[in-house]
Order: sequence, then structure tokens, then C-alpha cells
Amino acid sequence: MNIVERYKKPTPKFFKTLRNIGIALATAGGAIIAAPVSMPAIVVTIATYMTVAGTVATAVSQAVVKDEDNTETDEANNG
Repeated sequence: MNIVERYKKPTPKFFKTLRNIGIALATAGGAIIAAPVSMPAIVVTIATYMTVAGTVATAVSQAVVKDEDNTETDEANNG
């Protein structure tokens, strides 16, 4: 399975929720970084980490897919 096929398959519910949280983190961090007012360095640093963590969580969560074919095969092999 290549990456395009993986991204087209359905994502489990838990990872959809995690993906949405990641999108929110990345958006909030990006908004703080791009704010036109001066912020303390610690706030900008935290916002940078939020953006990176949100982006990674979103990408990883989107790549997780339901693997229905192997479930049936595993049950047949174990039973």
C-alpha cells in the first residue's frame, strides 16, 4: 500500500478526534506566532512547539487506517 492509497482509506474514530485536536493546536500556535503584537519569548516558543506538535499529530493520525482485511485473516488463523 502506498501513501496515496493509505490517505484515501477510512480513519478510525479515535484518530479522527486526535487529528482534529492536532489541527486546533497547529492553528492556535500559528495564530500566536503570526500575531502583530509583541509577545514574550516564552509564549512564542510555546506556540512554536504547539504548531509542530499539532502538525505531527495531524499527519500521523491521518495516515492511520482501518485494516479490515487482516482482521478476518487473523481470526481465521487463530481459530
